[in-house]
Amino acid sequence: MAAIHLKSRGISMGDGHGLVVIAGLNVLESLDLALTVGRELKAITAKLGLPYVFKASFDKANRSSITSYRGPGLKDGLAILAEVKRQLDVPVCTDLHEIDQAEPVAAIADLVQIPAFLVRQTDLVVAAARATARHGGWLHVKKAQFLAPWDCKNIIAKAREAAPDLSIALCERGSSFGYNNLVVDMLGIGEMKKLGVPVTIDATHAVQLPGADPRTSGGSTGGRREGVPVIARAAVAAGADGVFLEFHTDPDKALCDGPSCLPLSGAESLLATLKAVHTAVNA
Repeated sequence: MAAIHLKSRGISMGDGHGLVVIAGLNVLESLDLALTVGRELKAITAKLGLPYVFKASFDKANRSSITSYRGPGLKDGLAILAEVKRQLDVPVCTDLHEIDQAEPVAAIADLVQIPAFLVRQTDLVVAAARATARHGGWLHVKKAQFLAPWDCKNIIAKAREAAPDLSIALCERGSSFGYNNLVVDMLGIGEMKKLGVPVTIDATHAVQLPGADPRTSGGSTGGRREGVPVIARAAVAAGADGVFLEFHTDPDKALCDGPSCLPLSGAESLLATLKAVHTAVNA
């Protein structure tokens, strides 16, 4: 097994280290909301003694409908993330979708994330790996819904061939199971850790019901919000080194993936439980 270190922030993840919390909004809606959510999560994680990274997307490119809200875009979104980073003094995580986005994203984001649908895009993996390593960040790679856990070795090999000193972590986010459904194989977390990298759990996206939101007659993705804590607890018990969670002050009014995100008011209770589980498992 292995651990990675974010030297600029004094954060480590993996063997022998505490549970890392990567949490925030699904997509940037406004600077004020990002600061509200980030400030509350920073306070909670500081109280619990958990390393914290703020996350939010500047663009949700993989949408069910062309009319779905996608976010402020690269330029304005990175400006918001930079301001959150400055005002709250926290590392930030965001995802990218195109090769040309690698350098500007890695210049701002401490964790550069490759979305699950795009992990087999070699040119994107290479560009993201090189830019992330150049700026001293972590590459956070989500396992595709169609990949076996052990097949992630090919993604790691591509990234490290491009940037041998890269710090990389894998993220479990569920596998396609029939139509409009995902399941999480908890044994897969251990299989991915055998590849020598830390592993996180995206409990938010793991409860999605792709293309099955009854509110829009399938025009957007549904979700089972009540399942997020279940999957998060189980994954940490199975060995996850970090948790990836999305919150909102009013989830039912969130502009993207509301059915899968949690109310901010429940963050402290959940994170306290996850810390206790991680401590017990790693005692």
